[in-house]
Amino acid sequence: MQGFGKENHTSVSEFVLLGLSSESRVRMALFIFFFLLYFTTLVGNGLIVTLIYLDSHLHTPMYFFLSVLSLVDISYVTTTMPQMLVNMLYLRRAISWGACATQMFIFLVLGIAECILYAIMAYDRYVAVCFPLHYSLLMSRVICIKLVAVCWSISLTGALIYTVFTMHLPYCGPYKINHFFCEVPAVLKLACADTFFNDKLNFMLGFMLLLIPLSLILASYVRIVASILRIHSSQGRLKSFSTCVAHITTVIMFYGPAMIMYMRPSSWYDPEQDKKLALFYNVFSAFLNPIIYSLRNKDVKGAFLRVLGNRGTAP
Repeated sequence: MQGFGKENHTSVSEFVLLGLSSESRVRMALFIFFFLLYFTTLVGNGLIVTLIYLDSHLHTPMYFFLSVLSLVDISYVTTTMPQMLVNMLYLRRAISWGACATQMFIFLVLGIAECILYAIMAYDRYVAVCFPLHYSLLMSRVICIKLVAVCWSISLTGALIYTVFTMHLPYCGPYKINHFFCEVPAVLKLACADTFFNDKLNFMLGFMLLLIPLSLILASYVRIVASILRIHSSQGRLKSFSTCVAHITTVIMFYGPAMIMYMRPSSWYDPEQDKKLALFYNVFSAFLNPIIYSLRNKDVKGAFLRVLGNRGTAP
């Protein structure tokens, strides 16, 4: 492999992000909408992390993983949203080659981490429902920390491979990225070289980092649903089913667009569709996760009331 990124025939030192729209009125409307969405996402996920940290009742494996997911979501949207919002206000939307590579790497680290965290959380629910008597042993604190460590190790490795093999290609113009951030498929379209190897590599990585975790999630929920069907109370079954459906909805909303983006042939590239898909697995999933996983949960509501009560009685 040649030097990382800046070979003799690479003349592009910066790129221009075209964003979601070129019309000023549309950009202003989008700015207001996404600013409110970003702010709500930060508040929702930040509230979850704070409650889990402050309330000892939530110091369980499920909420430990949920706090990690919320921290990932906060970082995930912050990798792309602030720049997207700034670019909606200013005509010059340039990003240097180094900043583009850095954004791509961090975005991929957090995106892959979210993929694996969904699988870990599904496994946690599977153990809780199917092996309740062995739950404390199978999901001990040490095991939980090891699972998160493995998650980050895989994420860093996968993101590094994606970024290196994308950014080492020659980029000699055009330099306009038809996207709101430096995402792999959009950047690859500007390469002055054959990207056949990258397409194959992206498919293989997508299979390992997207399809395998998704298969494990679906397998876990099949077992969970089978256990739920054995519950005698119809009200209990309904409540459990509604929780499972909500979780699977967020999973599909994240994995579906990501698989389309990273596992399809390059000939299917559609920049306008790609921007919409990216919004689903980057912005909307981070916004919905606190609502679906936490704010509808009676334990989290109870923790919120206890924290407020403690603050209210404090001198």
